[in-house]
Order: sequence, then C-alpha cells, then structure tokens
Amino acid sequence: MAKVRFTSALTRFFPALKEVEVQGSTVQEVLDKVNREAPGVIHYLLEEDGSLRQHVNIFVKDELITDRVHLSDQVRNSDEILIYQALSGG
Repeated sequence: MAKVRFTSALTRFFPALKEVEVQGSTVQEVLDKVNREAPGVIHYLLEEDGSLRQHVNIFVKDELITDRVHLSDQVRNSDEILIYQALSGG
C-alpha cells in the first residue's frame, strides 16, 4: 500500500490524517480512498471539476505530479505520497 502523509495545514482540520496507507494505482484512486478515511478532505484538495486546487501540491516519491487535471500519475504500492497545501496571505 502507498503511504500518504499530509502537511499540518490539512491535519489541523482532519487530525486522523497524519499518515494513512491506501491502495491505488493512480493519484486519483489514492485520493478517493483517502476521502473514505476522512470524508470531506477531497473538497480541500480538488476543485469542483476534479482538478487539483491551485495551492495544493502532491508529490509521489519526492516528484511533483504532472497531471493536475485528471490526476493520472501512477502510484506503486511502496510509494510515499506527500500532500502539501501551500498557505498564502499576509
């Protein structure tokens, strides 16, 4: 299973999400399963059309994903995924 970690900006709202392990072959499948663990988290990550929000980045094995629209980047069972929500403002 892929190990998914979250930055503190997300775990503040979803404390159960410090780290989870889920099965999925694409980033989209992983996010769907993460949302089952913490219902509603997907609304913090994705736009209404299903694309990744502007201030959210996802890294698979320390590599930034390339498909921010369909989230089709491949995930292997041993991969570590970091979901990073950037903070902006003054």
